[in-house]
Amino acid sequence: MTAARSRLIVALDLPDRKAALEMLARLQGRAGCFKVGLELFVREGPRLVEEIRALGADVFLDLKLHDIPNTVAAAVRSASSLGARMLTVHVSGGVRMLAAARTAAETGERPPLLLGVTALTSLADSDADQLGIGGGIAGWVERLGRLASEAGLGGLVASPLETARLRARFPAMKLVVPGIRPSGADSGDQARTAAPLEAIRAGADYLVVGRPILQAADPAAAAERIVAEIAEALPG
Repeated sequence: MTAARSRLIVALDLPDRKAALEMLARLQGRAGCFKVGLELFVREGPRLVEEIRALGADVFLDLKLHDIPNTVAAAVRSASSLGARMLTVHVSGGVRMLAAARTAAETGERPPLLLGVTALTSLADSDADQLGIGGGIAGWVERLGRLASEAGLGGLVASPLETARLRARFPAMKLVVPGIRPSGADSGDQARTAAPLEAIRAGADYLVVGRPILQAADPAAAAERIVAEIAEALPG
């Protein structure tokens, strides 16, 4: 099951350091990586990332950076110095911003896998219409994927519904897929979701799972059920 566990990223979408470290203690060894997102990072700062790393866990630092190229490059250098395994930037910042982020990431001693966030999983086609984006979410995501590829990013973040299309279009890029909901789970504020088995079969490299694990009566057991479903979907 080691290969399957390496594909699971648990989102530590929790209110503070204490809750995050308690959950990490319950789940360490059951996932390949742990996500520190905007809420937790703003509250606890870089020190929490360093603490998690010191405990032997890999960190996916999901800050979704989006600003002018120089500002994003500086932020990427700072984030890279924390030893995060993965780091996100918004592709909609444009090719110059993405290229600056990539160059900054490469200067570090241990460069993170730089991931381009395409369309948030909370968005639907109606939101794309309101934003003036033609062709719906699927077409938009593919266009953003092309920009990220041109800028030399190592991977993309996209919903399960776009995964197969992105895998076919960008076979060398890593695909990190949130919006994962086991059968029967509430989709919450996610508009574009799928089960773990479906996402892996569509070509996802990593699955990001938060609430279905964090809010379970037994988070460790919930993580193991998702790992078992990932294992079922893997070749061989």
